[in-house]
Amino acid sequence: MLPFSGKTRNKPLISTIFFFIYLAGILINSSIITVICLEVQLHEPMYLFICNLSIVDIFYTSVTIPKLLHMLLSGNHFVSFSQCYTQLYFFVTLINTEDILFFIMAYDRYVAICLPLHYHRILSRKNCILIIIGIWTISFLNSLLYVTSVLDMSSCHSNLIHQFFCDIKSLTKTTCTGTEIVLIITGVEILLFVFLPLMCTIISYFTIFFVILKIKSRENRSKAFSTCSSHITVISIYYGTSLIDYMIPSYSDVLDVAFAVVYTTITPVINPIIYSLQNANIKTALLGVIKGRHFL
Repeated sequence: MLPFSGKTRNKPLISTIFFFIYLAGILINSSIITVICLEVQLHEPMYLFICNLSIVDIFYTSVTIPKLLHMLLSGNHFVSFSQCYTQLYFFVTLINTEDILFFIMAYDRYVAICLPLHYHRILSRKNCILIIIGIWTISFLNSLLYVTSVLDMSSCHSNLIHQFFCDIKSLTKTTCTGTEIVLIITGVEILLFVFLPLMCTIISYFTIFFVILKIKSRENRSKAFSTCSSHITVISIYYGTSLIDYMIPSYSDVLDVAFAVVYTTITPVINPIIYSLQNANIKTALLGVIKGRHFL
């Protein structure tokens, strides 16, 4: 893996930065999970999905940063095929889970604002648990099928990966056979697990905004908008960086690494901060935990 592999005096600094990013991501997301589990008033569908998003974000950073830290500290930038494809498997699983979860969170807001009288019937506790189980099951199975198809590619051009983790974009640059089939499968994957959930999310919010604009009370309109603002901010950052990285042709390996760093390490840290700052209930519950209210 070429990024950060050169002899440089900055490796200790780079290692320290990534370590603190990883530590911050673990602590902040764990705090969100803990607060949602402890606070009874947060046992609602929206917070269950936020809790799962925090779990995904913890795994997201755990799939990439520990291996990067090992390479930086040991100086060994070689990775075995089994390690590489295992990392790819979990990375694809988490991408699929997060993409579907973002849509479900948008659907939750759609039902809450557009169909409020049916909210607890449509998103009952049982239905929410089934949705979460379904998301993770689909993601794990789909990732298994996808990585199995990727294994048919044969490496011959190079054994150099211009990325700090194993992703499909960098792996296809090292292969010479089987690439066409994998690219077709990748296109289908992007259509089903990226663009379809994204389009459904966009449609949900267009419908939500149309309903909100019909509300006569300015205070109620503002309150309705505030319940959606954090989610819109998070998905904008996530899709903005990841789509730029994967959809725009690669002009610079440095830019590819930069965008990858943002959506695989920075975004998982920012997500819970945005939700905690823009959600009054989570903010209040966090302050309660910080003051030791639940541990007296």
